[in-house]
Amino acid sequence: MGTEDAWDAVVLAGGRARRLGGVDKAALQIRGRSLLGIALAACAGARYRVVVGPQRLTDEPIRWARESPAGSGPLAALGAGLAVLPSGSAVVVVLAADLPAVDTELVGRLRAAVAGSTRVDGAIVVDDQHRAQPLLAAYRRTPLEQAITEIGGLRDRPVRSILDRLTVTAIVDTTAADDIDTPADLARWTHNRPGRP
Repeated sequence: MGTEDAWDAVVLAGGRARRLGGVDKAALQIRGRSLLGIALAACAGARYRVVVGPQRLTDEPIRWARESPAGSGPLAALGAGLAVLPSGSAVVVVLAADLPAVDTELVGRLRAAVAGSTRVDGAIVVDDQHRAQPLLAAYRRTPLEQAITEIGGLRDRPVRSILDRLTVTAIVDTTAADDIDTPADLARWTHNRPGRP
């Protein structure tokens, strides 16, 4: 895999899950797989996969990172994940670990959208409410790192701040953007959602 084709993945798995009573959201099981396992499987083929959050038992060959201080938000977590990636990748896939429908097909679409145009810095999923999902995206690594450097202090800053500094293209996918934040979300996915084929 040449440098132009090399890609890495950063999975954010350190949220407090307040609306779910503080459970370890990444460990929640959806149809026999943890949410973290689903995210890691979606990034199969990445050169390196970094999980930002508390270390958990896994058979996956991954690297671990942690934002400092812990709990200082997803933008700080993204910065921490990027910091431990070795150089050499052109694209970074960024996923939150609460997306039960994310899969390799979607990750491939995001990567292809970035590779297919020199005019964009990233490709992000947009949900059915036209909301951009910056933690369900693929970015060119250099512009992403530059945006984070320009922002400076990352603690408790909104992750959408990076979108003000990047040119992105949208991928509409309402299923993939359906995350698990509340007990109702979890119940819907556990009992009623068929998921992707």
